[in-house]
Amino acid sequence: MLEDKLVEEVKKRLGGAELPVNVQLWNGQQYASAAGVQVSIRLNTPRALGQLAKPTLGGLARAYVEQDLDIDGAAREILKLGDRLCLADGSCRDRKGSAAWQWWRHTRTRDRKNIQYHYDVSNDFYGLWLDRRRVYSCAYFRTPDLDLDAAQEAKLDHICRKLALKPGETLLDIGCGWGGLILHAAKNYGVRSVGITLSDNQRDYVLEQVARLGLQGRVEVRLMDYRDVPEEGAYDKVASVGMFEHVGRRNLGEYFAKIHRLLKPGGLVMNHGITSAALDSHGLGGGVSEFIDDYVFPGGELVHASEVVRAASGAGLECLDCENLRPHYGKTLWHWVERLEARQDEARRLIGEQKYRIWRIYMAGSAHAFERGWLELWQVLAGKAADGGQPQYPFSRDYIYRY
Repeated sequence: MLEDKLVEEVKKRLGGAELPVNVQLWNGQQYASAAGVQVSIRLNTPRALGQLAKPTLGGLARAYVEQDLDIDGAAREILKLGDRLCLADGSCRDRKGSAAWQWWRHTRTRDRKNIQYHYDVSNDFYGLWLDRRRVYSCAYFRTPDLDLDAAQEAKLDHICRKLALKPGETLLDIGCGWGGLILHAAKNYGVRSVGITLSDNQRDYVLEQVARLGLQGRVEVRLMDYRDVPEEGAYDKVASVGMFEHVGRRNLGEYFAKIHRLLKPGGLVMNHGITSAALDSHGLGGGVSEFIDDYVFPGGELVHASEVVRAASGAGLECLDCENLRPHYGKTLWHWVERLEARQDEARRLIGEQKYRIWRIYMAGSAHAFERGWLELWQVLAGKAADGGQPQYPFSRDYIYRY
């Protein structure tokens, strides 16, 4: 019988690897490793057997989200177990191949639907596990012992310092999220901030914060696609934080060309985003990219950092400074996972069981991917030439680190 064969295959796989796991079948049958139990897996349906017999990280994530199986244990231990189950053949490393079919997915209508799918879940849900400013991007742990609130404030300052913001300048934030950067920059650096987002929930939240902080006239938020931002106003500085992952490989040239047109001569742009660690990558293997596209970030697409520099340079922007914050994002994500798990009952009430599972496994898996070096987070600072032939960029980096 096929089920019996799969059960034996699962026992053989788990036993041979001496994994610290207990497996319980839908009929009450159990298998426990002699190595001690750190993770418990309950198979709720016979079809989940196939995922354990020939596991992939993407397949296991789907089975967990669809409740074909339950997994109990600390998120770090669950990911370690998945690592040992799936990665012997390297199946979860970067995949190769053509991604040309993705061009059509980045229309204005589709991009807005994709953003709303991800961000318009519930403002209260994000408030459970983000920092007090609701900054949904990689923090900057200037010292390893910073808590999440302090590390996110340090990140906002890190970006503002790199952009050399000065009182009276205009800052455009492309994909402003819940307004952390535009509010911080207006309040602490004296700039006039404009943020754009495609999320109704985010726009409404930022408007509330502007009123609460008394920043009317200094902070503006618009529900707008970056391609539609008027160019006649020209900005001194532009930031894009955690947004360009939604742009698409084929659209990077258009994206940076738009930024070039939005900048005043001499202006600076900071592009902060997730990239693939491998050249010529078209996403993580083992079904991971497909899981993320189906359940988390529809339309998302990652490129190597070299493609960011190439596209920015091709649009006439001079790349001035590049910094990889990979370990900072792993640390940030584990903070988010632990905070989400600590308030899991509230999360389930707000968004339901399936979405809770999606967010838990997605963020834990992403933390693991950053720690393993499969993903990176690059801040690329670039500028538009002024009349003197170069951006208005300080002669050394000292200005960034002078606190």
